[in-house]
Amino acid sequence: MPERRTVALVTLGCARNEVDSEELAGRLEADGWDLVDDAADADVAVVNTCGFVDAAKKDSVDALLEANDLKGHGRTQAVVAVGCMAERYGKDLAEALPEADGVLGFDDYTDISDRLQTILSGGVHASHTPRDRRKLLPISPAERQESAAAVALPGHAPADLPDGLAPASGPRAPLRRRLDGAPVASVKLASGCDRRCTFCAIPSFRGSFISRRPSDVLNETRWLAEQGVKEIMLVSENNTSYGKDLGDIRLLESLLPELAEVDGIERVRVSYLQPAEMRPGLIDVLTSTPKVAPYFDLSFQHSAPDVLRSMRRFGDTDRFLELLDTIRGKAPQAGVRSNFIVGFPGESEADLAELERFLDSARLDAIGVFGYSDEEGTEAATYDNKLDEDVVAERLARVSRLAEELVSQRAEERLGETVHVLVESLGSDETGEGAHGRGAHQAPETDGQVLLTSGEGLGIGRMVEAKVVGTEGVDLVAEPLQGASAGSEEDGR
Repeated sequence: MPERRTVALVTLGCARNEVDSEELAGRLEADGWDLVDDAADADVAVVNTCGFVDAAKKDSVDALLEANDLKGHGRTQAVVAVGCMAERYGKDLAEALPEADGVLGFDDYTDISDRLQTILSGGVHASHTPRDRRKLLPISPAERQESAAAVALPGHAPADLPDGLAPASGPRAPLRRRLDGAPVASVKLASGCDRRCTFCAIPSFRGSFISRRPSDVLNETRWLAEQGVKEIMLVSENNTSYGKDLGDIRLLESLLPELAEVDGIERVRVSYLQPAEMRPGLIDVLTSTPKVAPYFDLSFQHSAPDVLRSMRRFGDTDRFLELLDTIRGKAPQAGVRSNFIVGFPGESEADLAELERFLDSARLDAIGVFGYSDEEGTEAATYDNKLDEDVVAERLARVSRLAEELVSQRAEERLGETVHVLVESLGSDETGEGAHGRGAHQAPETDGQVLLTSGEGLGIGRMVEAKVVGTEGVDLVAEPLQGASAGSEEDGR
C-alpha cells in the first residue's frame, strides 16, 4: 500500500484566512491527504499568505523561507504559497521568490489536491497573472448571485460536500476541516468589498462584495457546534453590507437570532462593521439578542473630516461619538474596538488633535494604530501631500501611547462588572494559575483577555460567570462566582 501524502497548512493574516485554510484542509483530506500540524512532518507545506500591508507581506515571505529551509533536512519536499499575497502578485511573486515551488491563486483552490500532487511529482503549475477580481462579478449587487458559481470565492464552499467527496462528519458537513480544537471558530459571512477606500487594495484581489446564503452559514454553524465550538465569529470584509446582493440589506438582523438558537452555540460575535452603514435595527439586534455579543468592531480609521474625505470615508468625531452613545444607551457594557491610520497624506496637526479628541471621549476597549505607508495600486499612493516618514513615525508613537493609556483606563472602568467568560486555556497545578478566556467585549487575539483567579472545576469551552476584581493593562482579572455558569446569558443584559 503506497504511503499516504501529508500536508501542513501554515496560516498568516486575519480570521478570514483561517477559514480559507480550513476549507483547503477539507478539500485535501477528502481527497486522501493526511493533515499534519508541523511543516517538518509534511511532504508539502502550504503557506496561506497575507497581502494586506508591508509588515504582513514580510511575515508571509519569512514563513515561506522558513518552510523552504526544511527541504533536504526532513520529510518536506515542496513549499507552496496560497492566499492573498499569492493571489495579488501571482507570477511576479513566483519570480521574486524561487524558493516557493508553487504560487497558487484563488482559482486553484477547487483543484488544490491536483495542484499539490503535480508540484510534489516534480511538475510545474504556471502561476497566474494577477487581475482585478472586482471585474469578475456584475457591477449591480442584485445580479451577482447568479454569476457566483463561476467565480472562486474562498470560504464559500457549499454546505454539503460535492458528489465524489466523502463527508468528514455527518450529512451536513461543510467542505471544511478544523485545524485546531479551540472553542471558538470563524464563519465566512461574505467576501469582497464594494467600498473604495483610497488606502486599501483588498477589493482588487478579493473582489466585489458577495454574501453567502443564510442556509450555508447556518449549516456550517451547526456543524461547528457538533465539533465542540461554543462561539462563532462572523467575518468578512464588511459585515454591515450582508444581504444587499440577496435583496435584503437587513438580512443580518434576521440571521443572528437563528444562529444564536443553534444547539451548543453559546455566543455569536460579529466583526468588521462599517460605521457609515450602521442602522438602528442592527444595533437593536446586537444589543438585545440572547447569546449575541453586544460587540462592535467599528472601522473608524480616523475622525477628522478632511482626512476621512481623503480616505473616501464618511463621518466625523461628533457623529462617531453619537453612534457610541446610542450603542451604550442600549447596552452599557457593550464592547467597542477600532483601528486608526495616522500620518495619512495631508493630515495636519489639527487633524491629529481631532483624532485624539475622539479617542479621549470614545472609551474604546481595544485600539489598533497604524502608521500610513503607500500601498501599491491604491489611490492614496498617488497623492502628492505625503508626510515625511519620521513625522509619521512620531505620530504613530504618540497616538499609540495614548491608545495604550486609554484602553487601560477603559479596562479599569469594568472593575466590579459581571462578565461571562469563555474559557480557552487552563493554568497548571504547579504554578497555581487559574484559567484564561474572553468576555463578550473581547474578540479572539485582538482585544485582550480575562484571567480567572481560579480554574477549579473549569474546562476549556465552559462559559463562566465572574466578577472583575483587577486589571493588567487591557486585560481583566476576574473571580468566578461560586457555582455560577453563564449558560445562555450575555454580558450587559
